[in-house]
Amino acid sequence: MRARRVERAAAVALVATFAIATPVFAFTAQNSMRVEPRGGTDFHIPYTARSSPRAFWCAAGDYAIRVLQVSSATRIYRTTAPPRRSGEGMSFSLDPARATAPGLLRLSRSPGLTAANARFQCELSSAEP
Repeated sequence: MRARRVERAAAVALVATFAIATPVFAFTAQNSMRVEPRGGTDFHIPYTARSSPRAFWCAAGDYAIRVLQVSSATRIYRTTAPPRRSGEGMSFSLDPARATAPGLLRLSRSPGLTAANARFQCELSSAEP
């Protein structure tokens, strides 16, 4: 009887831990990075070991096109100001009023990248050593 209670308590604790640690909905981008919606057109990409600026933008572009279903010409804006500290994720939005510097070298004066350009970072980041 006591062993059954301990098993049940352990199962409840495991389920509670999983529920707290996992967002209600998370999208896995083509580069295996997790994208967490933050409401409306805002979203966050947590840090992983493969988190280069290009990898973040790749995941942002993939999420915008596949989940938010925006056109490839829609601009995505970084909302967490660079530089990104070690172990820190990046947040993005489709709202230009919330834009900060993108943290990538680009030829446009716009603070954001088009969804297509962001998603193209997947190709560039896969070629990185």
